[in-house]
Amino acid sequence: MGKFLAALIVVCALAAGAGIYYMQVYGYYEEVAAQGDDVVLTRVDGTVDTIPFDGFEAIDANSSPIRYRACFTTSEPQEDLAATYQPYPRAEPLTAPRWFDCFDASEVGEALQQGEAKAFLSVANVVYGIDRIAAVMSDGRGFVWHQINACGEVVFDGRTAPDGCPPPPDS
Repeated sequence: MGKFLAALIVVCALAAGAGIYYMQVYGYYEEVAAQGDDVVLTRVDGTVDTIPFDGFEAIDANSSPIRYRACFTTSEPQEDLAATYQPYPRAEPLTAPRWFDCFDASEVGEALQQGEAKAFLSVANVVYGIDRIAAVMSDGRGFVWHQINACGEVVFDGRTAPDGCPPPPDS
């Protein structure tokens, strides 16, 4: 009887582990269909423009505001984008599930560090404390992700929002 119970515990643990893995890597994500205004950048003056793009692929999950990832290509030269749109100096691409193979956070991060890619503010506070970031490589490949901004870092830690931050939501 003891061997049976031990085997049952192991089988249950393996099933639970497999279920948790599936939910984290596959279960919550949904593909996002292109709407036509999916790739936007914020100008230096604060207005938002849709830039020309092609080959848009995106995923999102309602379980967390930072699970959004997207890939696209653009014909806009990187230099023209840099002259018009707000840079995002603290851009840190977040990893995507392995099955979403167009988004390689390591490659994008290295390209940003080496100056081969430029990061721009797409939408500030797309959700309170979360910015949407877009990075464009010199070859026209682009990547979008959500990242916690400076206001979110403070407020999510339970502290009072610093000066210059919008008021946090009531909930």
